[in-house]
Amino acid sequence: MVRLASATAYVVGCCAVASISAFQLPSSLHRVSSTPMSTSSTLFMSTTAPVDSDFKSESAKQQIGNKSFLNENLMARAQNGPGKTNKEKLKIGIVGAGLAGMVAAMDLADAGHDVEMFELRPFVGGKVSSWQDKDGNHIEMGLHVFFGCYYNLFGIMKRTGSFDTELRIKEHIHTFVNEGGSLGSLDFRFPIGAPISGLQAFAKTEQLGLTDKFHNALRLGTSPIVRALFDFDGGMDMVRDLDDITFTEWFTQLGGSRGSLDRMWDPIAYALGFVDCDNISARCMLTIFMLFAIRTEASVLRMLEGSPQTCLHDPILKYLEDRNVKINLSMGCRELVYDTDASGKPTRVTGIKVGPREELREFDAVVCALDVPGIKKVLPQSFRDNFPMFDNIYNLDTVPIATVQVRFNGWVTEMNDEGRMMDISGDQSDGRGGGIDNLLYSADAEFSCFADLAVTSPGEYYKEGEGSLIQAVFDERAFSRSEKQIVQDCIDQLHKLFPSSRKLECTWSNVVKLGQSLYREKPGQDKFRPKQATPISNFFLAGSYTYQDYLDSMEGATRSGLMVADEIIARADGPDGLKALSEKANAAKSGRKMKIPFFASA
Repeated sequence: MVRLASATAYVVGCCAVASISAFQLPSSLHRVSSTPMSTSSTLFMSTTAPVDSDFKSESAKQQIGNKSFLNENLMARAQNGPGKTNKEKLKIGIVGAGLAGMVAAMDLADAGHDVEMFELRPFVGGKVSSWQDKDGNHIEMGLHVFFGCYYNLFGIMKRTGSFDTELRIKEHIHTFVNEGGSLGSLDFRFPIGAPISGLQAFAKTEQLGLTDKFHNALRLGTSPIVRALFDFDGGMDMVRDLDDITFTEWFTQLGGSRGSLDRMWDPIAYALGFVDCDNISARCMLTIFMLFAIRTEASVLRMLEGSPQTCLHDPILKYLEDRNVKINLSMGCRELVYDTDASGKPTRVTGIKVGPREELREFDAVVCALDVPGIKKVLPQSFRDNFPMFDNIYNLDTVPIATVQVRFNGWVTEMNDEGRMMDISGDQSDGRGGGIDNLLYSADAEFSCFADLAVTSPGEYYKEGEGSLIQAVFDERAFSRSEKQIVQDCIDQLHKLFPSSRKLECTWSNVVKLGQSLYREKPGQDKFRPKQATPISNFFLAGSYTYQDYLDSMEGATRSGLMVADEIIARADGPDGLKALSEKANAAKSGRKMKIPFFASA
């Protein structure tokens, strides 16, 4: 996503909202015509970044290290499944039915295992959850956007049959809406791909003046991305070493301007992780820039045809049900039950207690596919006391967000034709509503990215006789305000960005506050992200916060789910495999100290 001498900017829209969402119950109770994988990245030949020896699965290793950025087979792996059936059949419990947990369950079921899932909420999806209110309105945890570099997630959608029917491709352009209705853009539409397409997009953008463009070129011309165009390993290793400083610190060291940060990079940072450039890790931003710089398709944007539940989760649930995976809703994990050795050190998890009655369910292996606050609630203190990997998780912080949905009696983003703006007559479904059919950014609003879902994802968001359904995500700057005030602030700021919309009236609104959403991508956090396999032989972790070479996003969650399944499959068979260890433990059960419980209010 970044450039040659000034190519970095082409990343712009960056991972944008990657997956803007969070994990918590609400206060009251996303047509593709282009191939997302490119075959033109032969520019980089050898990548020798070390792969952590803690990963036993060769497939899981393909998701980490420098090679993972150049691997064109990730989509095929996700689409085709694990490619192996274990000799031994494990009984596996998965805590959490978010994207990571469901993806893990798909692979584990295909590998021949007996899988059961437990979800606290009455619906699946985790950070990507959606549901209907009593009036039939579809409510979302956040704004969900699919970038062209979501190779693993696209593979999963191909596997469930939803890729070709449930995604709507957008123009290859990222648009900034400024106060008064002026637009700035990063237009990647160009006959030559990355990094040239990004270079010309940055050179032509109206979002920055000539001075800021010059300073951008000065700083980005010395970035690791430029080195990576000739020495990918060297450039990527430089990026990894920048996790201890903010993007602002890195950007301003050798000429980057404050104006560029304020008008372009801050909206991107907020969209990416809900924090600004003064607080986001340079590694986080530059990792995305790197990917955009080497993959033409990486910055192409798609949104769902309708709600996440219908378009993304339901096909996965059908896949799981066809393979006899049992999913228990409204039944969260209350307690982990585990064995210890003679010194009291935990050795293996024997089961979990679930639901209000704390019913004990025993398993050969347990996967906690939760988010940061969820895993913090579930982990026993003795796990933290004995294993630094678990204790490190508590160094991870999260950011609060508020997702706002506001419906109007006209088309908010239609600024060229007042008559069209006011026209809501007839059937305007299938994206025929007025205005901008794409993700939008702004440096002049507290919601850094937003979209009109009645236009971008009309399947279940367009209502005949009504107009725009704006969905915007506020970060912690607005979180403490009342829901009523947040709605009014959203309307006022929309009017500031789209002056003509002042003639429209709000007909419906909704706010979902999430006190703990994505983990905070501040400097120094990457080292605290845990791996999927843990020091406890049959206990595993999944979730977008766990270690993989992407961010806290839908793609990150998908990667983690595939990786944890690969690790379990690699460890299932043999005399020292998970099944054998489980049988040995059960045989010796009566003579061992066991079942030291930890109550968790998860």
